[in-house]
Amino acid sequence: MTTPTTLPDPGGSESEHPAGAPDAAPPDLPTAAPPRWRVVTRGAGTVWANRKARLGLLVLAFFVLVAVLAPLIAPYGPTANDFARGAGPSAAHPFGTTAAGEDVLSQVIFGARISLLVGFVAGALSTLVAVLVGLSWGYVRGPLAEVVNFVTNLFLVIPGLPLMIVIAAYLQNSGLGMIIFVVVLTGWAWGARVLRSQTQSLRGRDFVTAAQFSGERSWRVVFREVLPNMTSIIASSFFGAATAAIIAESGLSFLGLGDTTQVSWGTMLFWAQNSNALLTGQWVLLLAPGLCIALLATSLSLVNFGVDGLSNPRLREGSGR
Repeated sequence: MTTPTTLPDPGGSESEHPAGAPDAAPPDLPTAAPPRWRVVTRGAGTVWANRKARLGLLVLAFFVLVAVLAPLIAPYGPTANDFARGAGPSAAHPFGTTAAGEDVLSQVIFGARISLLVGFVAGALSTLVAVLVGLSWGYVRGPLAEVVNFVTNLFLVIPGLPLMIVIAAYLQNSGLGMIIFVVVLTGWAWGARVLRSQTQSLRGRDFVTAAQFSGERSWRVVFREVLPNMTSIIASSFFGAATAAIIAESGLSFLGLGDTTQVSWGTMLFWAQNSNALLTGQWVLLLAPGLCIALLATSLSLVNFGVDGLSNPRLREGSGR
């Protein structure tokens, strides 16, 4: 047994300290929050671990590359019409030509730009409106909440497709901005309803109550305490809105309510229908853009499976679980 030794105290007193014993450990310090980049990396790993999301990301990356590199990989310009009209597939034109003498493959490649632009921009704007409305609607109480409730329910009750057709027909030939405006106007209500429910669930949590009692303003509580806890739901809402925007743009353009002078997958379907492509045996004019629309929408839906795993660990797969 070690005999305690007496050490002089700097203040003049003496204290006992066992010989050979290590110095006392410093008090525990609070653990620092993980860096933001690590949180982002972990979330990306969770999404990539999902097999469906991995396939969706690969397909989506393919279409993004095609849209970005369209001027380099397209054999001809999208509006070049100095070729034989209504020609079938050949070495010079793998997908044939349109009734106006335009190369179908080049139009499919350039058409990816419009669909991706409308999908991402309209999806982002719809999600932004849904976040602002859903968070304020779920956190604020009183007459203002009742007004927002009435407006949101009104947009949920009105059928989206007829409303889009009416607005697009009134604003016909207004360019790509009109399509984005119509899609945003008719696509924010569902996401706002979901975010409102989640906000009401988080409003009674202890950390929100503590922030309120500390004197934080309502907007700081909403955007600093409530919003970070709904990141995965917001991401899922974005992919859902982007998918709906791509399908809506294609549908409106197919009906001739968009800008028919722009080359997109929807306008390709419109002109193929006007030229009776099926009756003339040019089924590729309908199949090529239609298949691209379906694949792009499916890729976004598959990515959504992985995003759902961020908020629900039971849905995770592989190493991200």
